[in-house]
Amino acid sequence: MDHLLERRQLRAQLRQQRRQLTATQQQHASLAIARQLRQQPFFIYARHIAIYLAQDGEPSLHACRHPQATFYLPRLAPLGSGRLLFLRYDQHTRLEKNRFGIDEPRWPSTDRRDQRPAATLDVVLLPLVGFDLHGGRLGMGGGFYDRTFAFQQRAYHCPRLIGVAHDCQQVARLPMASWDIPLDGVITPSGFYPSDRGTTASTS
Repeated sequence: MDHLLERRQLRAQLRQQRRQLTATQQQHASLAIARQLRQQPFFIYARHIAIYLAQDGEPSLHACRHPQATFYLPRLAPLGSGRLLFLRYDQHTRLEKNRFGIDEPRWPSTDRRDQRPAATLDVVLLPLVGFDLHGGRLGMGGGFYDRTFAFQQRAYHCPRLIGVAHDCQQVARLPMASWDIPLDGVITPSGFYPSDRGTTASTS
């Protein structure tokens, strides 16, 4: 099967499974993921954490708390670079919808210090459509995270890239392209699953 066709069909299948989860299942998943994160050293010791606002059945991170950390949300970079900016996010952040209908911090912000370079984040919690235990991530197909963290193909250690998913989104092996940036692990309601890359990074 054609590589892109296989990914497209798998994406549609997994998105449908995710959408079938009930509101109660989604709520339980959110609370369980928050509990799992609070047990992980990479989260406990992080001070700059990128998150996302859930949509289309993605697990919500609204229950995640970290009093010592600053949280950031992605925003599409201007001028069509296909990359993401990361802007400080708290209860005072003003949001607007991007061209995909996703809420993101307004730009430019009132304080340019609200922006955090991608390479200086400690942890990035990424949404995804599908994952495997080898670092494979199937996103929505836009490639924004892959382009933003392409520098990790040369020096992959920082930040730690952690996918967030429902357990039903796991597959045995994802078809990967040369430009795909692997995850260090995936957190689901049932646990944290370090990838091949994440295991190597944590022991190096």
